[in-house]
Amino acid sequence: MPEIRSILATDCGSTTTKAILIERKPEGYRLIARGEAPTTVEAPFDDVTIGVLNAVRELEELTGKTFIRDGKILTPQVDECTGVDAYLSTSSAGGGLQMTVAGVVKVMSAESAQRAALGAGAIIMDVIAVDDGRKDYEKVQRIRQLRPDMILMSGGTDGGTVTHLVELAEMLVAADPRPRLGGMRLPVIFAGNKDARAPVKQLLDGKVDLRVVENLRPTLERENLAPAREAIHELFLEHVMQQAPGYSKLLSWTSADIMSTPNAVGKIMQTIAEMRGINILGVDIGGATTDVFSVFGGVYNRTVSANLGMSYSICNVLVETGVANIRRWLPFEVDERDLRNRLRNKMIRPTTIPQTLEDLYVEQAVAREALRLAFEHHKSLARGLKGVQQQRTIGEALTQEDTGKTLVNMMELDMLVGSGGVLSHAPRRAQAALMMMDAYQPEGVTMLTVDSIFMMPQLGVLSTIHPEAATEVFERDCLVILGTCIAPVGTTKDGDEVCTLRLAGETHQLRFGELRVFPLHEGEKIEVEIRPTRAFDVGAGRGKPLTVTAEGGVVGLVVDCRGRPLALPQRDSERIAKLQTWLKAMGLPTV
Repeated sequence: MPEIRSILATDCGSTTTKAILIERKPEGYRLIARGEAPTTVEAPFDDVTIGVLNAVRELEELTGKTFIRDGKILTPQVDECTGVDAYLSTSSAGGGLQMTVAGVVKVMSAESAQRAALGAGAIIMDVIAVDDGRKDYEKVQRIRQLRPDMILMSGGTDGGTVTHLVELAEMLVAADPRPRLGGMRLPVIFAGNKDARAPVKQLLDGKVDLRVVENLRPTLERENLAPAREAIHELFLEHVMQQAPGYSKLLSWTSADIMSTPNAVGKIMQTIAEMRGINILGVDIGGATTDVFSVFGGVYNRTVSANLGMSYSICNVLVETGVANIRRWLPFEVDERDLRNRLRNKMIRPTTIPQTLEDLYVEQAVAREALRLAFEHHKSLARGLKGVQQQRTIGEALTQEDTGKTLVNMMELDMLVGSGGVLSHAPRRAQAALMMMDAYQPEGVTMLTVDSIFMMPQLGVLSTIHPEAATEVFERDCLVILGTCIAPVGTTKDGDEVCTLRLAGETHQLRFGELRVFPLHEGEKIEVEIRPTRAFDVGAGRGKPLTVTAEGGVVGLVVDCRGRPLALPQRDSERIAKLQTWLKAMGLPTV
């Protein structure tokens, strides 16, 4: 789209509205300026456009240009200093898109429904299934209490079960659910067995706003998520957006549909994976939730851990992982009661930031656990289809490999992208790199990156109308390359040889338990020959050498010989000494 000279994009978050200005320059599309203002979706303003205009006014002050006329965004561009050619927006204000999914079998149809809803940018409030172990009256009660924005119903392959789907529909009729924002009938999407459409329609017509789409799981071997995701997106615009204060006005200004923030982040991840032809894993860790995105072999998955975050949900992380798991990442002695109190203080004062190095390391220890738990959740959902009949070789039969294995293969991962305050705003970039290495334990050769100022949502919605512009800004202004991480997989005794590295005409021997950084600046590329010992694998097989082209970054080339899976010493004094050694190796201060 060469006619687009300038793009204004906003992201209406739950607390802050961010605005960015992108313009076409001789070298391509570049970020020009960024502004932000408090979101105004709640009382006393009750109009999201006030916050949008305030953020855009900051852009006007920074650039000396005019983007607002007659109380709205001026499109198309009039001249070099007036208006923009395209205005786009994303939103998670007002709690985002909250959904309940219902299916027949929890690990099959209900799981497919979860994947469809999560991929469309929803927060899953609950999964209702015929076989979930709850009594019917408990399910009815639960549906009534939840008050979601919409419900996605699925189950049965085409030509399969009808009675269970009728039971689910009867349960919905009994629950008589009301949408969270009120005012209209609750949207329900039916994406189950096509033979059940007529009886389900008969039961639900007139009681809910029913939308029928193609079956999510037409056969056991095939999952068809696109029609359901499309319907979720349409209903989100029609119902949730129209009910939220000021959104109908905002929608009349935009050059494309408003997209939910996580859906937009997923779009840019998919665009980058497709354009570069790589496997990508991304995370957005916020105050209340942690979203994980992955594209492996072209298959996109997203999960949201709605109870894992760094401020409002920080005590949920403590409850879920336990004090011992947080303490293990601290390079100093800390009393258990003191640690609990620090985290409780953060929960009741969510906007505070660490004031001492100890406070910072406590927060980063919690981040490691939140990232790890969210990643475990993601791996459990990002997997092949369960229940698929498959021919097996005798080797597969002997290894007892099941259907429904996770699609996330860390050895095949090309790029890891970190986003969210604790990663994007870490005082030193090496801290963000170390947090991701500890939480995700990348294997083989992986590029580590972070989002500089969290503009991925705006670039995601831009990718739907202009993928080239979105990719150019993502790579030049959004993505901060930390460097390449080389991590041999295997384990042995401390001090044993792991691998030999040959780079720039020099040979380096690395030992188990060691973390080493080689200076390699952004834009620099170097050929590295890795020769692992027989117990270790760097991607070519155990003991087999591998030659790769490593790319530098703000941290450099990091070689992680701490073993996979990463194990910390049990004794406190040994563990603290080891953590301090690793911090020094990364050029970071110790307490």
